[in-house]
Amino acid sequence: MPEKQDQKDKDANFAPRPPIVVVLGHVDHGKTSILDKIRQTKVAEKETGGITQHIGAYQVEVEAPTPRHDVGGTGSRPRASGKITFLDTPGHEAFSAIRSRGARVADVAVLVVAADEGVKSQTKETIQIIKEAKIPFVIAINKTDKEGANPMRVKQELAEQEVMVEGYGGTVPTVELSARTGEGINELLEMILLVAELEELQAPKEVPARGVVIESHKDNRRGLVATGIVMEGELKLGDWISAGDALGKVKSLENFLGKPIGIATASQPCAILGWEIAPGVGQEFKVATSHEEAKKNSLAEAALGPVNIFAREIGTEGEITNKKVANLIVKADVQSSLEAIDQVLKAIHSEEVDYNVVNYGVGTINDADVKNAVATKASIIGFRVSVDESVRQMAERERISAQTFDIIYGLAEAVRSIMSELLEPEIKRIPLGKMKIIAIFKNLGKSQVVGGKVTQGKAARGAMIDVIRNGTLLTTGKLGQLQHDKADVAEVTEGLEAGIRFDLPPVPIKQMQPIGILMLIKEGDVLEIYEEEKIKRSI
Repeated sequence: MPEKQDQKDKDANFAPRPPIVVVLGHVDHGKTSILDKIRQTKVAEKETGGITQHIGAYQVEVEAPTPRHDVGGTGSRPRASGKITFLDTPGHEAFSAIRSRGARVADVAVLVVAADEGVKSQTKETIQIIKEAKIPFVIAINKTDKEGANPMRVKQELAEQEVMVEGYGGTVPTVELSARTGEGINELLEMILLVAELEELQAPKEVPARGVVIESHKDNRRGLVATGIVMEGELKLGDWISAGDALGKVKSLENFLGKPIGIATASQPCAILGWEIAPGVGQEFKVATSHEEAKKNSLAEAALGPVNIFAREIGTEGEITNKKVANLIVKADVQSSLEAIDQVLKAIHSEEVDYNVVNYGVGTINDADVKNAVATKASIIGFRVSVDESVRQMAERERISAQTFDIIYGLAEAVRSIMSELLEPEIKRIPLGKMKIIAIFKNLGKSQVVGGKVTQGKAARGAMIDVIRNGTLLTTGKLGQLQHDKADVAEVTEGLEAGIRFDLPPVPIKQMQPIGILMLIKEGDVLEIYEEEKIKRSI
């Protein structure tokens, strides 16, 4: 009996808290779209004016629907309700940026997989990240409304990655949805809450508040602002806090909508104002009883010394893997900011491109940085630092990109954009038509003049052409000139005859047969005519 009473007393000092959720997955599979849809439907509709500022995290309220009469008497799984805290921006950098001596941020992960594309390279990387974090997760099979969507194939491919979903020999829950239409979004939120219930998430109540910094920046009007998520206890106005070597007194607290609050409780995101120096992203913050204790805590963290940052040997890796590498020069206001940037950039993953910090330091961006960028073909990234006008003009003359940021997720997105510029564009083939060759007129070395009949679609000047002989691709070229009834035209439609000048490519295309005089277009060959659209890709 005393043992049960002790357990009851222990439980009385804890209170349930909302789950903290991170959304991860392969590029373009819909992470941003899902977060945007949740924000629009579960936050904006309930708050006048919607979200007034972006602080890296937000909360939604999920309400259980009104129960309907169970005609069959079979019952059903209860519909969950409650709050959920989402780390904003897909795969929020803080998820991977938390230091080993800090706290784990996310309680539940949502792995997004596109129903029309299935498991991709970054999906596999994300699965490993989630497994290493040892947190439960939900599979969101997105884009189920698209042509070619195949959720069963997705489940099979997940099984090949040792992710066994419900109904497929395992226990990992899945939700099929469309972020475009909103179908399945409510079911995803309810599933997140059900998964979180099994974790029995609790936080101690009567303890000094502790949490994690997920964003920090300098506001020209209000000073240094840090976004934190409280992990336990209650953060109050007037509390002394420290985070790494930073400390301050909470002069103002705001919720994720930018509205003033007096207390922030467990799992609640909040903006904290009153810092003496800026805390780093991923730092654990904790409340102290006095300024002296907060200062003692910050000095103890500072005494640990600077960490070895930006040490990734990307150049060697790039040579081995043939990855393209974006060179960077990073400047920041303080050493702790450099540490935070290092951790945030490490959360960026791509199988095709990488980054390499060729130089970094504390202080303003100067002419030496620009000269270094010219020599190393690097982009300059600054965090909470200024650029003199003369230095900016010098960078423009040398065609060097020099960008500065006050918010760390903006810096991370800029690096993603710089790296994305190195990605080969996706080539989308748009079929136009087919032509059957009925006459050969001239061979001009690098081009050939032939005549034929458009048997399908149309022929268009400037289009690409595949030469097909006996069902086999012979070569590829370009439709340089198009004539009908001896007049130059832009296109010729189905059923009409036309003369064309077929231009060979400047260099042989990979995996294509050698081109010789006897292998050019002959009577009876079929020309497949198409356009190519280059689609910019992103990380």
